[in-house]
Amino acid sequence: MVHDNDSFIREVNEELRSEQISGVWRRFRYVIIGGAALIVLGTAAYRGYEYWHTHNASIYGDQFLAALNLAKDNKPDEALAALEKLEKEGGGAYPVLARMRAATLLAQKGDVTGAVAAFNEVARDNAVPEVMRDVARLRAAFLLIDTGTYDQISAEVEVMATPGNALRNSAREALGLAAYKAGDVAKAKQWFQEIANDATAPRNVANRAQIMLDTIAASGKAP
Repeated sequence: MVHDNDSFIREVNEELRSEQISGVWRRFRYVIIGGAALIVLGTAAYRGYEYWHTHNASIYGDQFLAALNLAKDNKPDEALAALEKLEKEGGGAYPVLARMRAATLLAQKGDVTGAVAAFNEVARDNAVPEVMRDVARLRAAFLLIDTGTYDQISAEVEVMATPGNALRNSAREALGLAAYKAGDVAKAKQWFQEIANDATAPRNVANRAQIMLDTIAASGKAP
């Protein structure tokens, strides 16, 4: 008898739970269906964005590579046109890369003034990542070594030639070369010595700095 009563109670409870669930479903089925649909649509949208991003990144990468190949094939004007299009229509990092490569092409064509202006434009663009802006400043500075003054180059990169800056030794090298060209041997030696004293300096930069220090020493002009 007790067993039969227990079974009956369980059956009643199950019916009640079933009825409660049915009631919830009747009252809220549209909300539940709508919520499920939103989850599905959200997932689909996310996957769609992933595909779009990957697909477009691949397209922009192909366009950038095509522009590089045009430059390699000695077609600078066509390469510049392709890079300009990528700068306007591309996504991700490619517009900035296109601007940097276009500036380099201008320099290769002999338009140093235009190239320096293009690099400076990137360096002043706050929308560009800081490391790319610093690289642009360096490129402008190295281009100016032949045609500019020490003060011009110092204005570009001396702020970077400080401990802690990732590009400090490249900035020091540009400053050292500019000082040497200007005939300020003491200042040139100072910059090259800072590179030589920096244990973390890239080997190629350190090697060039040592060559310049040896050259200065051999000239007899070192203080």
